[in-house]
Amino acid sequence: MQNVFPEDFLWGGAVAANQVEGAWLEGGKLPNVTDSLIGIMNKNPSVIWDDKQGIWKLNLEKDRAYLSHEAVDFYHRFEKDIKMMSEMGFKAFRTSISWGRIFPRGDEETPNEAGLNFYDRMIDTLLKYKMEPVITLSHYETPLALVAEYGGWQNRRLIDFFDRYATTVFNRYKGKVKYWMTFNEINNAFRMPYAAAGVIKFPATDPSEPITTLTKKEIYQAVHHLFVANALATKRMKTIDSAAMMGVMCSFSSLATYPLDCNPENIFGAMEFKRNSYLFSDVMCRGHYPGYVKRIWREENCTPNIEEEDLDLLSNYTSDYIAFSYYRSTVFSKDAEMRVDTGGAKGFDNPFLTEKAPEPWNWPIDPLGLRYVMNELTDRYELPLFLVENGLGIDEVPDENGHILDIERANYLKMHLEEVAEAIKDGCEVIGYLWWGPIDIVSAGTGEMKKRYGFIYVDRHNDGSGSFKRLKKASFNYYKQIIETNGVDLTINF
Repeated sequence: MQNVFPEDFLWGGAVAANQVEGAWLEGGKLPNVTDSLIGIMNKNPSVIWDDKQGIWKLNLEKDRAYLSHEAVDFYHRFEKDIKMMSEMGFKAFRTSISWGRIFPRGDEETPNEAGLNFYDRMIDTLLKYKMEPVITLSHYETPLALVAEYGGWQNRRLIDFFDRYATTVFNRYKGKVKYWMTFNEINNAFRMPYAAAGVIKFPATDPSEPITTLTKKEIYQAVHHLFVANALATKRMKTIDSAAMMGVMCSFSSLATYPLDCNPENIFGAMEFKRNSYLFSDVMCRGHYPGYVKRIWREENCTPNIEEEDLDLLSNYTSDYIAFSYYRSTVFSKDAEMRVDTGGAKGFDNPFLTEKAPEPWNWPIDPLGLRYVMNELTDRYELPLFLVENGLGIDEVPDENGHILDIERANYLKMHLEEVAEAIKDGCEVIGYLWWGPIDIVSAGTGEMKKRYGFIYVDRHNDGSGSFKRLKKASFNYYKQIIETNGVDLTINF
């Protein structure tokens, strides 16, 4: 391949604290929202309403495995794990700081020094191996106490709590972290309000209803507070470390939504579906609410409460770059149900896509959809792009010789990088490419281990068993080859 990737292109990988660290109650940490879930797609977190105290309480089910509580034990093994990743030549590594390690309840005035010490060591280890830390402040990790006792982000007080947290870590890691993001896949707030928007029914009402069933007005209110918190964090970051950058982070598989045909209803329907995601980047990159959402507010009586100074903050502190995830595309039909999983939207089957992810997930593989999304974003915002999640989950085990020949993963990687190269030729400015889950992690969507993304295998299984031993897959050396040649040599040799 022609060498189109910039010399300073950030090759690497991405994880999230709640999917790798484990140690869910160590070092002073208290539970966050994902600690009460077995997969973020679960609409019934393990909490119970205490009518006497007027709060939600953690109520774990004894017969179920909460794999994220131990995850892959990155908390105790991060030095060796980062060293393994450095052998692939990583230039960057994305993870999140677990808010509950720094402010365990979320509303304290003084941070937890043990949590800060952990991230001191982790970030210093990344820098030791010449990797740029790419840090998300909240990757589905709102402290549980803020949701259980305040109702979560529909309560305006959370803006101040997040401000204190963000300011603490900006001061701590000034000069060490250049790339920040506030909220992971913030555009998932409507389909996963508990995990993505840290919001719950508060106070509890009808116990027969799912406790994460909220009104549109409640979710728009939470989303508005998240927008204000993002803008305020961007303001703090620019004051504390003017060399650092803040990015919006969205799940943008949804932007690769094609109309089924030229029926105007399908054309317009696909556009409206994409606007469900564009709302978030429009506000955070352009600095104001678009007209299409104001119509929804008027007609569905769901306008959030907005204070006058909020709009100034949104206008003055927009994102420096667009970070996004991409896994798959979908087809919109006015006659097909649009459902969404962690990979993206699921609508009408696309007859032109013949390759699919392995069973049982069966995602349609659409590398050209990635180039399409990158060009759409560049045309709309003219901001640098950072692909911080792209990957393929496979149910796999080592053979009798301890080998894993994951050719499907290598093919997926190759095809998508070819399209990233084309997008760069198209004029897209691209900061880097971070493979999702360079080491096997607990699946976000389903809370299991068998959906493996890594170049590094971890011996842990859905029932919680396993030695946590790490093992290089064949794709490990393939990604190393790609990084060594700066994306020129994509030849698969296994």
